[in-house]
Amino acid sequence: MDNLLSWLSSYAAEDPIIVAAWLHHRFTQIHPYQDGNGRVARALTTLVLLRSDLLPLVIDRDLRVEYIKGLEGADGGDLSGLASLFARLERTAILQALSVDVDAEISHQQTLTSAVIESLAAKFGKRRQAKHAELRKVNSIAVALRTRARKLLEQSFNQLKEPVAAVAEPEIHITDGGPDRGNAHWYKFEVVKSANESGKFANFTEDHYFVKASIRVERERLVFVTSFHHVGRELSGIMEATAFARLESFEDSEDREYASQDFFLCSLEPFVFTYKTNEQDISDSFTRWLDAAVAVAIKEYGDRL
Repeated sequence: MDNLLSWLSSYAAEDPIIVAAWLHHRFTQIHPYQDGNGRVARALTTLVLLRSDLLPLVIDRDLRVEYIKGLEGADGGDLSGLASLFARLERTAILQALSVDVDAEISHQQTLTSAVIESLAAKFGKRRQAKHAELRKVNSIAVALRTRARKLLEQSFNQLKEPVAAVAEPEIHITDGGPDRGNAHWYKFEVVKSANESGKFANFTEDHYFVKASIRVERERLVFVTSFHHVGRELSGIMEATAFARLESFEDSEDREYASQDFFLCSLEPFVFTYKTNEQDISDSFTRWLDAAVAVAIKEYGDRL
């Protein structure tokens, strides 16, 4: 335990998520008490995070398998599984805190969370006026990702031309959206719906950007949208990309009004970025995320055809 405390002091400048994961694992390895070591380890994790102005983590029963697997991996010298779990939980906690309606009733069981949220809101409130311009730098990341998304969608939909040409000549259209295009209000309903399903609040008082790609073959059309929007009821400097699609069926090949439509999400998890993000650092991961979302949409469209 003396060594553990000494090492912990030497890691004061390191990433608090990694330090929390390391301390949690090493404490459980030492196992200094006859009972309650897991609970104490989780309390120590919370201590490290709170000292770095982060939020407590809650590891519920649904995460037990992943949590135990992360500890076992750390036993073998690989801390990445446990650290990744902690990082994901911390990100979720922050986004949920930003999205909470402070006027809503909070149950007795949420007293601790409410106190943390109030502390977080007060902290942001003091800095809000000075920070707004800096926080909105995230919009430039969204514009850069919109450009990247358009190129990727042009490539993917052009590749789709040849196989679907066996059915009929496709009509392909790609459109940019945002305040600089005068159409930032498009797809508000779909964006809000997709955000709600992941427990987020899509903030349309701030700038919204998107890319829409559509392909129509005879009676069937696929409309695929990648949206870039702010999350949280206050300006937070956090945006996320979500991908969703509509499958539209027409009465006949000449109809301009569709007879039916099916909406579905194409991204299981949103792609999150902040005002501190470097676009080059996330370009590869964003490309993989969007490629997976487009694959889901094209698979559904292919089944419809």
